Amino acid sequence: MDKFEFYDALSKLLLQQEKLSQSDLLRVQRLMEQIEEGSLSALLMKEYAGSDGLPEFLIRLGLCSDKDVAAAIIDITGLTLVEPTQYPSTPMLEELISVRFFKEHKLVVIENHPDEVVVAVVDPVKCFAIEALEMALDKHIIVRIGVLSDINEAIEKQAGSDKSAMDRILEDIQDDSLVEYDVEHLKDMASEAPVVRIVNLIMQKALESHASDIHIEPFEQRLVVRLRVDGVLQDLNAPPVNSTAAVISRIKIMAKLNIAERRIPQDGRINVQIQGKDIDLRVSTLPTMYGESVVIRILDKHGIVFDFESLGFTGKPLAKFLDILTLPHGIILITGPTGSGKTTTLYSALNRLNTISRKIITVEDPIEYQLEGINQVQVQSKIGLDFPAALRSIVRQDPDVIMIGEMRDKETATIAIQSALTGHLVLSTLHTNDAVGGIARLLDMGLEDYLLTSTLNAILAQRLVRCLCRKCRRPYMASEELIQQLALRRFQADGEIVLYEATGCTDCSGTGYQGRQMIVELLIMTDSLRNAILKGSDSVALQHQAVDEGMLTLYEDGLQKAFAGITSLSEVMRVSIGK
Repeated sequence: MDKFEFYDALSKLLLQQEKLSQSDLLRVQRLMEQIEEGSLSALLMKEYAGSDGLPEFLIRLGLCSDKDVAAAIIDITGLTLVEPTQYPSTPMLEELISVRFFKEHKLVVIENHPDEVVVAVVDPVKCFAIEALEMALDKHIIVRIGVLSDINEAIEKQAGSDKSAMDRILEDIQDDSLVEYDVEHLKDMASEAPVVRIVNLIMQKALESHASDIHIEPFEQRLVVRLRVDGVLQDLNAPPVNSTAAVISRIKIMAKLNIAERRIPQDGRINVQIQGKDIDLRVSTLPTMYGESVVIRILDKHGIVFDFESLGFTGKPLAKFLDILTLPHGIILITGPTGSGKTTTLYSALNRLNTISRKIITVEDPIEYQLEGINQVQVQSKIGLDFPAALRSIVRQDPDVIMIGEMRDKETATIAIQSALTGHLVLSTLHTNDAVGGIARLLDMGLEDYLLTSTLNAILAQRLVRCLCRKCRRPYMASEELIQQLALRRFQADGEIVLYEATGCTDCSGTGYQGRQMIVELLIMTDSLRNAILKGSDSVALQHQAVDEGMLTLYEDGLQKAFAGITSLSEVMRVSIGK
């Protein structure tokens, strides 16, 4: 297969797998043609120097991830993938071949034998590099496929450089070039190549780590960058403190925020394409003592699944919740702290309710994901379109289902109750620690208990626990003391109780965990609970009443997932009862 046949087959496969769009393919083909003709500007020619093959262009332009490109090449050629652990840490053939050659052609020697050499390449049809190596060594070359990021990292290690990607970018920055100047100067600096590459690298690292948030926090002596991965913050190699103003200004420019205003909080959005994925970023800035703190929420449109089972919501609680969703009217509340997956659960419920026979309208601040066939309204307080105003208009639109992003005040809650009383199914969220706390919160808002009991169908409290890495989780026998202390015999009457703990491996970046699942607590309003509320029973009494009627608490649902080997006991304790 020659180069043109290979690139044609690669393009078709990536299009078929929906890893690449037709418009993006045309874009990269035009760029490659311009480079061959020499019609690009000198700056762009320098930027894309060395990227003379379709695979590298797709990756460099962010149209496809390097892993997707490598997988497609393997499907076409049948060649073997080189795993990250297979790259040697010390250079091979350095006395014969320069490091520059390996860097330029994205090639790493994996094995060196008397008659043959095994190499990892990104593009197997870049014949010049392979033929040149064959002639220089007078050996047969066996080609394997490597992921571009793995190859670059291996070359840096073999070159004896301990510098990270961030360190290499910072070499282009002058020590005194990023002090805080006037707005126009700040705009210029925020558009400079090193600053742009710093911000792009931070976003790329966040996506590769499957982070949900990026935290950029300025302090007196340093700039801290942290990623929230599976609910836990992790440090990231950060730029120097003198780059703070330019880095934050770059993010604000991308989010179309006012970089001259640093005294008040601002909110914005960024739509970017990273590794072939359309990513929506929500940006929030907050003035602090040493500059603006920035938090970026990452909304990966391709990485979210609105399916209860995939989220870890299974068994009897799910069956009962689905029954509640079939009711024609009433209120269903999802409770939990920020970052506990409430919005995803709401969207999953709407996804199940979304049929041709139902009209669904949502009021959100902000709209996190766009759902086909659902009318979504974005709150805009600046023009008077807040939750109550939007809701008053919505009820005149003849909806069957109304979703309110959050019940923040009595006025919003009152309209929700009125909507439920007039035959609408209302879904919303509250910030409370448990299901029973949702009742107390609504009563504290000033709602009448008789209205609450006549409209509330159920409250679902939830948390997210980290899932154990399937490759490195380690089983252990629970001690008798632990069994008695946590009353584990209620889940397993006899025999040895096997639990699992995190260890850490390369697949999970040494954390022992990969991904998250829900643990839930579903409170269904029964006649006895309604009577207890009307009698003024406190939260403790209501909790006991619900448990007696069969409600599984967050802690108990977490224990069941620990028994199943999905998560660890320590993770359940951390999330459900804060130990």
